[in-house]
Amino acid sequence: MKIVLIHGQNHKGSSYHIGRMIENKLPGEKEVTEFFLPRDLNHFCVGCYRCIEDESQCPFYGEKKKMMDKVEEADLLIFTTPTYCMRASAPMKSFLDLTFSYWMVHKPRKVMFQKNAVVVTTAAGSGMRHALKDISNALFFWGIPKIKTYGVGVQAMNWAGVSDQKKSQIEKRTDRIARSLQRNHHPKAGMKTKVFFLMMRKMQQGNRGASISEKNYWEKEGWLGKVRPWQS
Repeated sequence: MKIVLIHGQNHKGSSYHIGRMIENKLPGEKEVTEFFLPRDLNHFCVGCYRCIEDESQCPFYGEKKKMMDKVEEADLLIFTTPTYCMRASAPMKSFLDLTFSYWMVHKPRKVMFQKNAVVVTTAAGSGMRHALKDISNALFFWGIPKIKTYGVGVQAMNWAGVSDQKKSQIEKRTDRIARSLQRNHHPKAGMKTKVFFLMMRKMQQGNRGASISEKNYWEKEGWLGKVRPWQS
């Protein structure tokens, strides 16, 4: 199994440790790649829309491609972020902004419709629900069919400060997540994903996309006809 972890911080805090716990509990041979934000992609989207016409024209293409090549190859994606001011971290949000061309409304990638993803966030207090939604929404629009989320208030500023009782609760929850991932190793697109994709298909057919290059992309993939990205 190929696993990519994308951490919304450079340090190895509570959300990092929980993400690694889930990965460690998955059996079998694994190829694990980790990225840390902002270390591995320290840029903001500048809204130039060059990626809509040609992905390689993004000002930060080289760094982004290094990450997204691994993301596209992976079977499982694990996103971790601390909760900052009730939301996902700024570096994580910047990363998601830089991948908006992957959304179903633009130029989705077929491989995304066959992946599992897990989103983990921690907070000293609250706000985890909003932080999880920031990331899981983007992953849905990428086309990922199965997204597990786990937000937990750890009442601590770092992993060392998390109580033994809380760590025991986290162990049990990560056990359940890992078992679920084993059972659903080959996820299938659900009705919500299919309906949204077909809405975007109709939009592209009606020339209501952001660029003619999008319609050309969809046509090349066969999606304006009978082919669907979730089909093997």
